Amino acid sequence: MEPLFPFLDLKAQFATTRDEVMAAVTRVMESQQFVLGKEGEALEQELARRVGVREAVGCASGTDALRLALEGLGIRPGDEVVTTPFTFVASAGTIARLGAKPVFVDILPDTFNLDPRHLEKVITGRTRAIIPVHLYGLAADLDPILEVARAHHLPVIEDAAQAIDAEYRGRKVGSLGTVGCFSFYPSKNLSGAGEGGLLTTDDPELADRFRLLRHQGIGQPYVYELLGANSRLDEIQAAILGVKLRHLDSWTAARRRNAARYGAIVKECGLGDWVRLPVEPPGLFHVYNQFTVRSTQRDRLREFLRLRGIPTQIYYPLPLHLQPAFSYLGHKAGEFPESERASREVLSLPIYPELKVEHQAAVVRAIAEFPGEALACEAMCGRVATGK
Repeated sequence: MEPLFPFLDLKAQFATTRDEVMAAVTRVMESQQFVLGKEGEALEQELARRVGVREAVGCASGTDALRLALEGLGIRPGDEVVTTPFTFVASAGTIARLGAKPVFVDILPDTFNLDPRHLEKVITGRTRAIIPVHLYGLAADLDPILEVARAHHLPVIEDAAQAIDAEYRGRKVGSLGTVGCFSFYPSKNLSGAGEGGLLTTDDPELADRFRLLRHQGIGQPYVYELLGANSRLDEIQAAILGVKLRHLDSWTAARRRNAARYGAIVKECGLGDWVRLPVEPPGLFHVYNQFTVRSTQRDRLREFLRLRGIPTQIYYPLPLHLQPAFSYLGHKAGEFPESERASREVLSLPIYPELKVEHQAAVVRAIAEFPGEALACEAMCGRVATGK
């Protein structure tokens, strides 16, 4: 069945900002300044203030933000960098592409984020950094991670690609570690019209190094201080992001209202045995880039919803340690049980700010119908199995 509505409706958001966005694009076109201009500088300054850091450096994507962070911190072939296997491929892929080794730590089952209790035992003499991921818009448990990092003199790179404006104990993510990395991909809470990324830091020298690395290592014209890359955030993207940034507070509030509505209805309908809701631990501020539930009947539930026109997504169906691209690391099924269990159980529901109340109600009504169908199916399967 065709979906009754989109999982993510970018057109609905554009309709609310069309005039502002088009004016910003026209302004750039009339200036004919497309890279490293005033739009990018203004966006970097505003985002640095918002995150609560001294420096922000725009780049071409969230993946590039991670890569530039690692390169800027001097990660080299043979080094080890610790991260989680339950995340998007870029978190570990950027490590591997530099010739370093991704070292995985399992996740906490309630937050889906790196479990700090396992961190100390994977630190070796070759460990050079830690990358916690703020998955789905919820901050990782940073205090114990930072404590281990300080004890071993390791930088912490916050992968905040999905978590702009999320908070940990009163501070924005991207301001607590050595470097914060953000993405402006169209599916993100603050999204451009294509690709874009950002690095944040309180270290001016490190920020200057990022600026060199994103611009082919150029200090003075045609003088290459470093071997860098072409990873600049272009002016059109910066201008669009500047417009959208003015709306981010209201969009975040709408996402949180939608999340609260889901939670209230699921609890009211007594669906807790079938669907586990996302959590927001005390002191944390969730921005719900995704609203991800868990169900031991995930695949059956997803198909049930599909047949009723309800769109869903799975982030992520196979953890990184079991992906073909990382097979050279030699990991086996069972090594990171919580990540593997999550990959079998997670299901993301529509949560975008423009989601209509009636569409959200349709999602929950369909979920509410699922237990009866599932129990009937199990009863029928039982009768078939016993020949009754």
